Amino acid sequence: MFVHPLPLAAAEPTTNDKAPTRLALGGVGGAYFLAEPGELIIDLEKQDRNRQPAALTLRAILVGPDRHLLQDITIADDGNTEKGKPGPIQRARLVTKVERQGVYVLTVTAARDPYGRNVYWGFRTNCPHYMIETARGHRDAVHEEPIELANPDRPCDICFVPRNGQFTMEITRLPKDVDALQVYDGRNQLIETLDVNTDGKATHTFPAGARRDTDFWRLHLPRQYATVQIDGLTRWNRDDLSPDVCLWTPDPSAFFPMAEYGWLLAPYSRTVYGKPGQQGEISFKVQNKSFVEKTIDLSLEFPNTPWPAELSATKVVIPPRQDQQIVLRYTVPSEGQTAVCHLRARPEARPGFSTYSTVTVKAGAAPASKPLAIPMVLKPYTLENEQFGYVPAYPVEKQMYFDLKNRPCIRTDAGLTMLRDGNWSTTDLGRAIAPHVAPSAIGTIGVPSTKVAFDRDGDLYILASAAKAFFLLHSRDEGKTFTAYPIPVHKSGRQTLDMEVFTGHNLSDGPPPILRCTRTAKDPKVFWRSVHDLELLCPTKVDGRIVMPEPVLLSKSAIGLSSHSGIPSCVVSRGDKVHVVWGEATDPEKEVPGVPAFVATYDRATGKFGDPVLVAYGPPANDIHNTPSITIDSGGYLHVLAGTHGRAFPYTHSLKPNDAHSGWSEAVPTGEDLQQTYIGLVCGPDDTLYTVFRLWNRGKEPFPTSYYAALAFQRKRPGQPWEAPQALIVPPLSEYSVYYHRLTIDRTGRLFLNYEHWSTYWFYRKDNQLWRRALMMSPDGGSNWKLVETSDLLPTVADSKAR
Repeated sequence: MFVHPLPLAAAEPTTNDKAPTRLALGGVGGAYFLAEPGELIIDLEKQDRNRQPAALTLRAILVGPDRHLLQDITIADDGNTEKGKPGPIQRARLVTKVERQGVYVLTVTAARDPYGRNVYWGFRTNCPHYMIETARGHRDAVHEEPIELANPDRPCDICFVPRNGQFTMEITRLPKDVDALQVYDGRNQLIETLDVNTDGKATHTFPAGARRDTDFWRLHLPRQYATVQIDGLTRWNRDDLSPDVCLWTPDPSAFFPMAEYGWLLAPYSRTVYGKPGQQGEISFKVQNKSFVEKTIDLSLEFPNTPWPAELSATKVVIPPRQDQQIVLRYTVPSEGQTAVCHLRARPEARPGFSTYSTVTVKAGAAPASKPLAIPMVLKPYTLENEQFGYVPAYPVEKQMYFDLKNRPCIRTDAGLTMLRDGNWSTTDLGRAIAPHVAPSAIGTIGVPSTKVAFDRDGDLYILASAAKAFFLLHSRDEGKTFTAYPIPVHKSGRQTLDMEVFTGHNLSDGPPPILRCTRTAKDPKVFWRSVHDLELLCPTKVDGRIVMPEPVLLSKSAIGLSSHSGIPSCVVSRGDKVHVVWGEATDPEKEVPGVPAFVATYDRATGKFGDPVLVAYGPPANDIHNTPSITIDSGGYLHVLAGTHGRAFPYTHSLKPNDAHSGWSEAVPTGEDLQQTYIGLVCGPDDTLYTVFRLWNRGKEPFPTSYYAALAFQRKRPGQPWEAPQALIVPPLSEYSVYYHRLTIDRTGRLFLNYEHWSTYWFYRKDNQLWRRALMMSPDGGSNWKLVETSDLLPTVADSKAR
């Protein structure tokens, strides 16, 4: 078989074509190597299957235990134009010097082929311990990673950790001369023989618990030609050891417990800056991903002369499926100097295994304090901290909003975090709520929306869920305490809530209007088509208390709300007028140019809704991605971008201020041949419109042989057409990306963009253990951008120009 240990003594081993050298793997993914000091050699092979006309380039990225980049290579297309004929085997070698034991990582991707349907790949190595992870690109379906093998001339073993509970094994596509397969435990004792039927399929269900007292089981295939599905390995439940991770090895002697211990530490590295002699702290998570308690020994290693750094603990005991924080305290070295140390983690139960994270401390100002060179080009594992020393003191998990004094606040899973008197503090909502309902109805607080709203009195509002109910939380003391008001529950269907937030020129006189979107039908034939009831609630404030009205129905055919990226604003108000925009599902049998975007106005004074006005179509039709967005300018004119999925956004505006029913301009695209998705839209103090979105690029650097999705910015000055888009962030990997971006604006007109890069490749995403979000800002309407420091967020009341 192809994976075959090379002699450790060989300084420059060469491929032995007479040796059993090929493991032909379908799909993409990567491998983990538990490497000892010395030279690590990986000989990588690629064979194009030539099932598609597009040229295919394989990319291999080797990083160390701290995920610092070691090598980044490509193997070009084989040049074969004969469709369906496999090309020649192409080879490349990756070599690195291992200074200290740890888990080294190889990522394998394929340009224009994120599912690896057009390539076979494999490797051999001098590292005695390695685990393969089968991991393709994401699909809009339940995740599974079947192991596809395609070298019938060689046998193959699949060594894997079996699920503790009952599980089923299905092997298909077996050659006709294979009539039985064997399953062994780690002691090489036979567990079961699987009969193969005439269709080349073997299936067996193993009972819970039995024979789980060894590290792994081994499935033996007489011929390496099959598709293998194993519950707990290639398809998962949430309580499996490693959900969404398909870890296995073809060599029993190569197995090591990567699933239990491979991700002991997070982050993998941290780079910090400071003044000489300054003291600081860095938090790390020590993670126990197993089902039993683990004791982990911790130590610091200094590659050069030791310097002032110490750990808060040298041993931690971690309960199953939990993690524990430890702190590394450090002193910044002298001017112009850099200090490095490695945090070593070693499980007591596995003294032969260890890995490490790297800490780099530099004297001086962090590059994060300076304007960014746009676009920011991310490299694999080399993101904002590694490039710029970005270490935010505030939560980055959600977007930032600003109260009337221009103080930032963030709705987090832990509660509400605000900057008060120069310090960040978090309100625990579970302790801060004084409910107007029975206390038992509150319970654990959920986050149905990450938006934060303010009214003209400075009162603060957020949405919460608990015990299958929804609440509007109202604070009259700047987010220190809250009163919970129940939101009426729809009788059926999955519900999504949205509410008005500040987008530049809207400031509600009272509680924010709330949208309730309830799915009433899911189309089994059109994947992105669902039908929803869309309702508006306009709560009022009477003597400091909130009065929650019954919802008003806007539509029974709404397509739904897509708010994970862009957080489009679907409702704005001025005075008594509440303006709502939404997209509708249409009859799939009828051809329409896209999702129709409707706007309607509710008059709080009269309690009446105007008839919905069709203002634009966002292509394609019946696609929930195409949520439109609305904002209002200083003169009261309404501006709408219709949502699209890979097309240019149509733009239109109202012909009269604060009026959705007296005409709209003709909808025009924001540009030619733009592939935009996920609207973020705000309006600046001078009425310039700003939008941030995902933008597809094809055949352009840095991925000229493929395509990629950038996070891009565009603006429209008053009376001018939309300017050409500008890429803000270029991803580290080609193919599909999304950024879960959220664009907000403060009371002085500064733009704030919260985001993270999310790659299609499961291997890269699952290995990137931390939630890698960041926050950038533009103080000048998008001309310049920088990563946000707390010092950027220290306004005074005099600085605020609240509207």
